[in-house]
Amino acid sequence: MNRTIQTILFGILTALLFSAFIYFEEYNFTNKFINTILGVSALALFLYIPKRSVLVAGFFIGLFWFYWIGYSFEYQGVGYMAPIITLSFAVIYMLFFAPLYFTDKAYIRAILLFGLSFFQPFDWNWLQIELIFVDSYIGIFKYQLIIVLISLSLIEFVKKPYKFTPLLLILLAFNFNPPIQKETDLKIKLVQTNIKQDFKWKREALNPTLKMIYKEIKDATKEKYDVIVFPESVFPLFMNRSPKLLGSLLYLSQDITIVAGALLNENGLNYNVTYMFENGKYKVAKKLVLVPFGEYIPLPKFAQKIINDTFFSGASDFVVADKPTDFIIKGVKFRNAICYEATCQEIYEGEIDFVIATSNNAWFAPSIEPTLQKLLLRYYGRKNGVTIYHSANYKGTGIIQ
Repeated sequence: MNRTIQTILFGILTALLFSAFIYFEEYNFTNKFINTILGVSALALFLYIPKRSVLVAGFFIGLFWFYWIGYSFEYQGVGYMAPIITLSFAVIYMLFFAPLYFTDKAYIRAILLFGLSFFQPFDWNWLQIELIFVDSYIGIFKYQLIIVLISLSLIEFVKKPYKFTPLLLILLAFNFNPPIQKETDLKIKLVQTNIKQDFKWKREALNPTLKMIYKEIKDATKEKYDVIVFPESVFPLFMNRSPKLLGSLLYLSQDITIVAGALLNENGLNYNVTYMFENGKYKVAKKLVLVPFGEYIPLPKFAQKIINDTFFSGASDFVVADKPTDFIIKGVKFRNAICYEATCQEIYEGEIDFVIATSNNAWFAPSIEPTLQKLLLRYYGRKNGVTIYHSANYKGTGIIQ
């Protein structure tokens, strides 16, 4: 076989094995044994494939994981940027894995790969190396990743017939004692909406959206739910500028706790927030972590304004809270998380058993984005022993354990 073709095939195979668990989940084919074998095989290939294959693998991992990111640019009026963004993420992750290119020693690659598990290009943290084991027999903690990498790299130093005996060390990385995730006695209704992004913010969308919300609240109240949770920005408006709407929700909250996303304008600043209405009062939770290149630009200030005005129509200008917000709902504490921040460790700091997460995944429809998000929520939930109640627009609604 031509050496160049062989190099490309090794790289594509590595990327396929590294990404397979996402697509298995997407098509309801998840199997712990298969995910374990494929995950270990992907890491093994990274340690032993030819140098140029590493670059090919990184490029295709960027495509397989993040081909959908450019979709959101269509709603910013710069849809022509979508293929450029897709290609950019492929190149970014080719460079992300590039340190492995500079050595062919498995143990050095193992050290580098472990080091990369701490690195987040442009503050974008959705490629977690341990995530490949989230639905496998192997655990998702750093020490378990290190055990797998050590066992695979030791093969390089052992001669036949015992060459593959170091693989037995992988048993030490098995998830024998997963964190305990609690359950609440509250009856919680998680609403999944399906409002297309190109319709969501139009004036004619407001009345049918409000009718849908009021109907869901009325039905949940009749069905004796304690809490109803709506997706991120389900109210496509600045809630604090709508006193009549606030008043009606405060009235309805006498019978059921209402959690819903909206926008807030305060002192000339825009916030992406969650409102919690209960017993005729309300509390606002501001977002703590913004989406890189979506809600803020992770570049020097001189470049921020140029990119914001050119590619985001000035919309990438949200500001954040100083700390996470907790809602106390009928005596139970819930940490608030809005979309991307639900997949960030900052949200899980402190004494937390439950998280209410809200998302708007219509930005990336149709794609694997809601599935990857669900896997990341599962990863952080299990890592921190937290149960996540997730309400999303488009796909992804459910209890994550």
